Amino acid sequence: MSKVYLLGGHQTDFKRNFAREGKGIFDILKEPVEGALAATGIAPEEVEVAHIGNFVAELFCRQGQLGGMFAAIHPRFSGLPSARHEGACASGSLAALAAQADIKAGHYDLACVAGVEMMRHTDAQTAADNLAAAAWIGREGQEAQWMWPWMFSKLGDEYERRYGLKREHLAAIAKNNFANARRNPNAQTREWKLTDANFGTDDAANPPVEGRIRKQDCGQITDGGACVFLASERYAKDWAARRGLALDGVPYLKGWGHRTATMRFEDKLKESPNSPYVMPHVRGAITDAYKRAGISGPEALDAIETHDCFTTTEYMAIDHFGLTAPGESWKAVEEGRIALDGDLPVNPSGGLIGAGHPVGCTGVRMLLDAWKQITGNAGGYQVEGARQVQTLNIGGSGTTTVSFVVAAGNA
Repeated sequence: MSKVYLLGGHQTDFKRNFAREGKGIFDILKEPVEGALAATGIAPEEVEVAHIGNFVAELFCRQGQLGGMFAAIHPRFSGLPSARHEGACASGSLAALAAQADIKAGHYDLACVAGVEMMRHTDAQTAADNLAAAAWIGREGQEAQWMWPWMFSKLGDEYERRYGLKREHLAAIAKNNFANARRNPNAQTREWKLTDANFGTDDAANPPVEGRIRKQDCGQITDGGACVFLASERYAKDWAARRGLALDGVPYLKGWGHRTATMRFEDKLKESPNSPYVMPHVRGAITDAYKRAGISGPEALDAIETHDCFTTTEYMAIDHFGLTAPGESWKAVEEGRIALDGDLPVNPSGGLIGAGHPVGCTGVRMLLDAWKQITGNAGGYQVEGARQVQTLNIGGSGTTTVSFVVAAGNA
C-alpha cells in the first residue's frame, strides 16, 4: 500500500490560558489549523477531509459538534467532511488513525488532523471530576478524590509488587521531562523554577496527591491545540515539488499499532498474571507498530514521544518499548539512556509533564514533534540525526493505546 506522508503542522503555546484572553475552544482549534496551513503552504481549498481529536469539550465547555466548528474556520471548509474522535487521552491519535485510513483507502489525498482541549478555566476539583469520565464511573475509583493520580499510583503499586519500585527513579523521570521542557518554546512549564526539593518527599515542596503520586509526578492541566496534515503519496509528491523538496525528505507514517483493553484497571491487571509485562496490550500496540514498520525494536529508533500523564506511566513505557527487560526500567533511567543526550531520548519535548497535556490534542502534538525531530525543526530539543521516532499515546488507565512510527521518507 502507498505511504501516508506527514507534511508538518502547528501547535499553540501550551503555557497560555485562553479564558484569561477572553477566548474559547473555537480559538484553540482555529489557531493551529491556520498556523498549519501557513507553515505548509497548503491552501484551504486543497483540504479534502478533517479529523478532530477531543475528549471532554461537553464537560469543560458545554460544547459538542466540533466538526461544525472546523467548518467555521474558513469559508472553503464549509461542506467538507469532518468527524470528531474520542478515546480519552488518545483522542488525537484516533483522529490520525482515521485520517490515515481515509488516505490508504483512496478516499482522499489530503487530510487535516487537529486535536484540541480547553481545561484551565475550571478549578482543580472540577477538572479532575471531568477527566474521571475516562474511568468506569461507579465501578472503580469511588474512594479517590483525584481519580487519575489514584489510578496511576496503582500502576506503581503493581510494579512495586512484581519487581520493586524506587521513588528516586520516578523523580529522575520527572526531572528529565522538566529539563527538556525548558528547551521547548511551546512548553507549559518552560519558565518554572524547580529545585531538587521539588522532586523529593517533603510534603511542602512536593505535595502528595494520591498514594505514591506527588505534584511533580503529574502531567499538566493544559489549554492547547495542534494540527498536522497527512497526505497520499500522489499529493505529497506534488506538494514537495512545489516547495523544492525531495519526496524522500518528507516524513511518513511507517508503522502503527492500536489496541483497546477492558475499562477497569483491576480487570486489566487480571489479564496479565502470566505476562512479564504489566500491561501486555500496551506492549502489543508498540510491537504492532514495530512489525508494520518492519523494525525489530527500539534499537531502530532515534527518539520516543511517550505518554507520561504520570511518572509511573513513563516508567511502564520504558520497559514496554523494550529499552530494558520487563521490570527493569530503572536501568535506563540510571544509565541516562532516556536523557536528551542519551542513546534513546524519551520525551525530548518535555512530554505531558513538562510540555503540557491538553488531553484530546496530545496525540497530534506527538506526531508534530516527531515531524520536527525528523526534519531538524525541533530547535533547542533537537535530537541530532533523528530519522525514526515512535509515539505512544494512552487513553484512560491504558484502555485505548495508539502508537505510530514516523520515519524519514527514505528510511
